[in-house]
Amino acid sequence: MTKTKPSRDEIKDAIVMAASAHVAFDGWGMDALIRGGIDAGFDADTAKRMFPEGAIDAIKHFADLSDREMLKKMDGVDLDSMRIRDRIIAGVRARLEFLIPHREAVRGGLGVLASPKHGTAMAKITMTTVDAIWNKAGDKSNDFNWYTKRGLLAAVYGATVLYWLADESENYSATWDFLERRIDDVLKIPPMKAKLEKAITDLPKRFGFVFSGLNDAPNETGGKAS
Repeated sequence: MTKTKPSRDEIKDAIVMAASAHVAFDGWGMDALIRGGIDAGFDADTAKRMFPEGAIDAIKHFADLSDREMLKKMDGVDLDSMRIRDRIIAGVRARLEFLIPHREAVRGGLGVLASPKHGTAMAKITMTTVDAIWNKAGDKSNDFNWYTKRGLLAAVYGATVLYWLADESENYSATWDFLERRIDDVLKIPPMKAKLEKAITDLPKRFGFVFSGLNDAPNETGGKAS
């Protein structure tokens, strides 16, 4: 039987997964990617070719892979029987549970993304994740709520990741409790909508870049804005 040649994305998936074990020692740089490539059965030139920009290319792909794995796990859950609150919690938890073996890789990635020059990448990665969670949870909003829901979840998600990175509780139970409390807090703030609208009115200046590369926000007719 002829062995199927792996696709470009499959090669990149294999390299970043293998490289994550080296990040704690080498950071998200080309050394870790080359070592990961070799571990995955490729050569150094393949790693360089797959990730020409080095760390930032690899981190972006690792985030994309994490989103795909998160959605697969959500597919295995009976979301229809859940409240929206619990669907959102399930999404965030699914992503972090996938990342448990790669916690140092996440920590290293955040260190790279914390650089001001990578602010756009950090924002886009976060918003892509929260948009995927809301979409999978069945969000049908097509007005300002589309933005507020994603903005609020981005804040919760970011805080939860930081909490999780420091969590030493058994099976990360403290993180899951923290996540539930933060989601419940968000659900209590509809009266703050006016303040949120004012804070996000300047989206083109402050957050407009966040949505570049995503599907455009829904317009008032329920479709996507061009």
